[in-house]
Amino acid sequence: MAFEDSELTPQEKAIILLTNFYKTLPNNTEYAVAKANEFLNGGKTNDEETISGPRLYSFSKDANFIYAAFRQTHGVDLNRDNLHWWIFLALFMDLGQETTFCNLVSLRKRIKTGKASKEEKAAAREMGDILEVPEIDDRSLEEKEIEKEFFRKVAEAQQRNKK
Repeated sequence: MAFEDSELTPQEKAIILLTNFYKTLPNNTEYAVAKANEFLNGGKTNDEETISGPRLYSFSKDANFIYAAFRQTHGVDLNRDNLHWWIFLALFMDLGQETTFCNLVSLRKRIKTGKASKEEKAAAREMGDILEVPEIDDRSLEEKEIEKEFFRKVAEAQQRNKK
């Protein structure tokens, strides 16, 4: 959830990651963050090829759909069954096409890549917020502060122009 929180800086996200993975903070935090990320990525390092493209799902926003898809496809109750993270990832990548979650992801992909039909675009407009997945803001604190200062100056200029 921390990785999806646009209010947190990358440093804050790293601290949350470390405190969730380690009982005591390791001396080499850079290495520890890399290893924790490798674990979250199913054993793949950041150096390995990753699939990029538009963001199509959110574990927090789509939690109910994901839960239902696991029940429907694999008979797994995520509230009761203890799964190793890598097993969860393997099952997640094999959710059935007939699930609401997979249909939603598929529609999001067609909308974001411009391949949706007229009917699908109309349905997407009717669905509203359910279809939208916020992008992850991975800007540094400095970049966020620069943007904040820019908009503060714009607001001041607008106020002066009104006078």
